[in-house]
Amino acid sequence: MCKVMGIVNVTPDSFSDGGKFNTPEEAIRRAKNLVEEGADIIDIGGESTRPGATPISWEEEWARIEPVLKGLTTPAFQPFNSSTFQLSVDTYHPETAERAVRLGATIINCVYAEPIPDMLGILERNPDVELVVPSSVIGSRLSTLNSQLSTFHSRLYLDPMIGFGTTREEDLAILQTIPELAKKGRVLIGASRKRIVKRLTGEKVPGKDLAGNLTIALWAAMNGASVVRVHDVRETVQALKVLAALKGEALPE
Repeated sequence: MCKVMGIVNVTPDSFSDGGKFNTPEEAIRRAKNLVEEGADIIDIGGESTRPGATPISWEEEWARIEPVLKGLTTPAFQPFNSSTFQLSVDTYHPETAERAVRLGATIINCVYAEPIPDMLGILERNPDVELVVPSSVIGSRLSTLNSQLSTFHSRLYLDPMIGFGTTREEDLAILQTIPELAKKGRVLIGASRKRIVKRLTGEKVPGKDLAGNLTIALWAAMNGASVVRVHDVRETVQALKVLAALKGEALPE
């Protein structure tokens, strides 16, 4: 069954939930709730990548993320200790990624191509760590990078980057290429609460686009995606379980 990555933004300015989980206590509580709702992966982000967001230093990003990661790896956080999910860090800063791995993160979610060589270096030093990369880097003109990516192919997720400066038509085209992309490797789709749903439906009320988001998640799963990155974990898990049953797949206990 397609895995579900739950989003925890420890930021004041994310487009969807900026400021909601801005303290370590709130972010840890949010992560616990997402695990209980069925998330397979928890993705912790300390910097917004929304259009127009102001970049921050890795030091500031790490200051936001570190206490949350520490909270999620203490004995008091039982869901983590029961190994029911993976911990991911959403960053393009190798310095942040390196420190997050030391605290227990096993996935690095990198949204830009430039830091990929440094992120692959972290994978080389940490054999249990996986990396999410923009799918555009596959087939890169840089032969050295292609060689490195091939070496770590089984530990990569390919993200086609829906909503990153793309139009409605471009996002639709991306979603329609999932079957072909899935032939190249494991695909991660992050379309949750992106503008594509609003652009397709005309829905302007925040939080009223759940049906559209679930449709994209189901489309991705039906066409070979390995992971969907979402805000609405409970609803997505339910939808994917029903889809798996209809397809005759074995359901998790």
